[in-house]
Amino acid sequence: MAVEVILPKVDMDMSTGRISSWLVEEGATVKKGDLLFEIETDKAAMEIDSPAAGIVRNITGKEGIDIPVGQVVAWIYEEGEAVADAPASAPAETAAEAPAKAEAPAPVEAAAPVAAAPAATAEASSGVRASPLARRLAKEAGLDLSAIAGSGPKGRIVKADVEAAGKDGGAKAAARAEAASAAASAPQAMSDDQVLKLFEEGSYELVPHDSMRKTIARRLVEAKSTIPHFYLTLDCEIDALLALRKQLNDAAPKVKTGDGEKPAYKLSVNDMVIKAHAKALAMVPDANVSWTEDAMVKHKNADVGVAVSIPGGLITPIVRRADEKTLSAISNEMKDLAARARSRKLKTEEYQGGNTAVSNLGMFGIKDFAAVINPPHATILAVGAGEQRAVVKDGEVKVATVMSVTLSTDHRAVDGALGAELLAAFKQVIENPMAMLV
Repeated sequence: MAVEVILPKVDMDMSTGRISSWLVEEGATVKKGDLLFEIETDKAAMEIDSPAAGIVRNITGKEGIDIPVGQVVAWIYEEGEAVADAPASAPAETAAEAPAKAEAPAPVEAAAPVAAAPAATAEASSGVRASPLARRLAKEAGLDLSAIAGSGPKGRIVKADVEAAGKDGGAKAAARAEAASAAASAPQAMSDDQVLKLFEEGSYELVPHDSMRKTIARRLVEAKSTIPHFYLTLDCEIDALLALRKQLNDAAPKVKTGDGEKPAYKLSVNDMVIKAHAKALAMVPDANVSWTEDAMVKHKNADVGVAVSIPGGLITPIVRRADEKTLSAISNEMKDLAARARSRKLKTEEYQGGNTAVSNLGMFGIKDFAAVINPPHATILAVGAGEQRAVVKDGEVKVATVMSVTLSTDHRAVDGALGAELLAAFKQVIENPMAMLV
């Protein structure tokens, strides 16, 4: 029986994707697991395997256009099976439930993780899955269904969910509704037409946003609109760190490669910043958190995201358990992550999540700056250039290499005093770098 090929959800934030290229042609014979096409997401290029063996037919997914997650892009038929007309496929009911299965022109055998398309009910039109009784009870109680978590199949809201919300969640639902109303009445950005009318026609060209730039814009607006940012800045002397870095790099053992021998590692200042930030979070565990409306998420390890500039934007691969890793392990891991980030070959789990982040613009000569927090992180450390400055020690003016760092915090989770404690711990480690070796 024919098996449908859908555009899968390969990224937590993904609602649409683009097929950058088909790796097979109409009528090609494939085995299960053969590569069919490549998806271009905002952060990576993902190769998608065939869900079944057979002949590829009815390729409807066009290259270079936005396609909703869960939409059928092709069908795979058994040898000798009659080929039906290409189905009019539709996107899944919601991105969270994608990939969903469209009505097939003939009986089909579903390929995991394809689910049967929901019946056309009032649920689908409302966008919230709930039983008729749950809808009636919510309406009578004045509760917002979209603010109620469903415990039924596929997250469907049932009677018990509405009753529980009425007992202890009514106030929360009302608060969310009030917040949504406030957001709706907030000042809106200028429309495209309003912007373009300010410039003489013919004096510009329009460069369409790609999916990465759209996602960066959406996430930045979300971060600055929903997270109360608070900023703390400290100067750190890094002469001892630079001396230790040179000593460790000079002592690096040699390993054989195809081109001869090379050092087993080459530490950068940023590698040491990552380690110092991770150790600081271990020293101040109350700052190693993420905010949710119901609870503080206290992390047991320091998973540090590191901003990497790539063509068209940036991505933040994560060094997991950076507090437990050696400097050489962090250095080699970052080189690998950064290289694969620039070629868009990172796996989803390599850039999603994390507890905090480091953004370093020191290599561009930037003295100091404040970075935007990347939810669900509660902190991000912005690192400036190390430069020689005049400092006063014991009443005398001396020259030291100084690096300014700014910690942005989510003030709901990490308030001023706690943020200051975290930044002081970072300064202690960075100015006494031997602590990174124990």
